[in-house]
Amino acid sequence: MSLLENEKCIQILSILNDTNQNIDEKKFKIDRIITNKISNENIYKLHQSLNSLIGITLPVLNLPTEILSAFEPSQIGTIIGTIMDACIPQLDKIIDDSTLIEHMGLHKHEGLLGDREGYPDYKMDSGFRLELKLLYVDPVNVVMKKPPTPRESSARLTQKVTYKNVDPSKDLLLVIAYQLNESQPNIYSPKIIGVGLFPVIECIIARDLRLSNGGGRWFGLFETPAVLSKLGKIKCKKNEPLNYNEYGRKESEGFDFNEDTNFGKLARIPYKELQSFINSYGLVEKIE
Repeated sequence: MSLLENEKCIQILSILNDTNQNIDEKKFKIDRIITNKISNENIYKLHQSLNSLIGITLPVLNLPTEILSAFEPSQIGTIIGTIMDACIPQLDKIIDDSTLIEHMGLHKHEGLLGDREGYPDYKMDSGFRLELKLLYVDPVNVVMKKPPTPRESSARLTQKVTYKNVDPSKDLLLVIAYQLNESQPNIYSPKIIGVGLFPVIECIIARDLRLSNGGGRWFGLFETPAVLSKLGKIKCKKNEPLNYNEYGRKESEGFDFNEDTNFGKLARIPYKELQSFINSYGLVEKIE
């Protein structure tokens, strides 16, 4: 494993929080610091292997059509997400044809963070590490509850995934698109319909540059991402100095920065390849 040295993390933080550089200058300098990125050839080969997941139905969840009508998509996503995360490394035990995934060499990772949401999710016999995110795609010709507002995928690369624990040469974001399909008459089960694979380091660089470009910044050594508050935006318009030493969580607290509660949502990470994959399933979100 080849994590970035602490000194390089500090250099990247300084670049991101520098208000005197534009986004292209920051990207250029960060790319010069991170030199051991995974190759496109390795990504392609691994992607070809993981594509064998496409078409697999998980028989561990069978939902009658009548029950589906009582759920919103986000509720189904929560239920299936937990099941998918546990099942993917052990698909050979629950599907009819185990030969489909025998060659993948995929195992549950112990997680570097030491808790339920440890990073990364999986490790492979080849040495690569995978962080799993799921994209729920609405089923066809099935009536479900409609949410009061347009749905945005909740999958995200949180602030727990940073330059401090990402291995640029080994870590990949595995995005699995799934959809409820009719596995039996009037019975629906989750089916994998697409697999995307993206370098985690490129995704978090794009994520953090978006934060920086919008006037936000990191507090601590990649501890808390924060965006400009309403007060902070007013100060910027008036060219008044900002308080870079502290942040709040609510507008009413009166800080210039508030913790970013939408940080890391996949639909808001402006990494071209990732957005192309998400948009191919109709999950289009405007990236501000």
